[in-house]
Amino acid sequence: MPLDLVFMGTPDFAVPTLDAVLAAGHRVRAVYTRAPRPAGRGMAEQKSPVHQRAESVGIEVRTPRTLRDPAEQEAFAAVRADATVVVAYGLILPPALLAATRLGSFNLHASKLPRWRGAAPIQRAIMAGDTVTAAAIMRMEEGLDTGPVLLSEDIAIDPTMTAGALHDVLATRGAALMARALDDLEHGRGEATPQPAGGITYATKINKREAAIDFSKPATEVMNLIRGLSPFPGAWFEVAPPGGKPERIKALAATLTAGDGQPGEVLDDALTIACGSGAIRLIEVQRAGKRAVGGADFLRGFALAKGARIGSA
Repeated sequence: MPLDLVFMGTPDFAVPTLDAVLAAGHRVRAVYTRAPRPAGRGMAEQKSPVHQRAESVGIEVRTPRTLRDPAEQEAFAAVRADATVVVAYGLILPPALLAATRLGSFNLHASKLPRWRGAAPIQRAIMAGDTVTAAAIMRMEEGLDTGPVLLSEDIAIDPTMTAGALHDVLATRGAALMARALDDLEHGRGEATPQPAGGITYATKINKREAAIDFSKPATEVMNLIRGLSPFPGAWFEVAPPGGKPERIKALAATLTAGDGQPGEVLDDALTIACGSGAIRLIEVQRAGKRAVGGADFLRGFALAKGARIGSA
């Protein structure tokens, strides 16, 4: 029989999984998501992508500020769901909620556990130069992403892949994997395997200071930073146009190339920048308040002569 579920998720990464469990015939009795927040120029309250999707298909949406309130926990238990599906929800589930459903709580995590437990596994994997990650379905427990894994599917990270591109792949593949895991649960199949004791790393939230590009590092590290932070929050450097004030420019796409010069030196008219070793060519950049453009378009509106220096100081 189809399962009765509670779905907990917030960003667009979680929407494909919500769609997948509905397409599989399961009954989502309630959706939990983060409360609407002010956004945009007018700072009007905006509902999360999961909130909008759930409303569009007529599912009850709940947006508690905390899950530690006994009344909220009673309301959750009153749904009498078979299982809870969690995808990038944003609030920690207290023990009472983890134990509130018959089969337990199951999380889609975007890494090859136990590598990159935590909040930013997609960005951290690329920033570290990993060549493989995974979508993993984990039975949740009180520890941070420590639970046993039901299913895991490796996903190759192409050397030019950005966090945005990997995000989309993981969202789609992870949604299908969650549907498979629920099918196993529905039919009494599948076992959860404890995570290995070794190889544990933590994907802490991205600190704004980390986004500053240090061109004294090897070109491969600079490239990985740019890829790992594209499109958001965007790795950046500062440069001043002739006679102007320094501006912060986001680097959204780049490629490795040959070149030799002082770190941060502009080597040609194609936005090739020298690094501590090797060089990168900036393919897509964005000035503050402007749309993202290719390197050639950027240079037409922002003169950067060969020999100029850019940096993050």
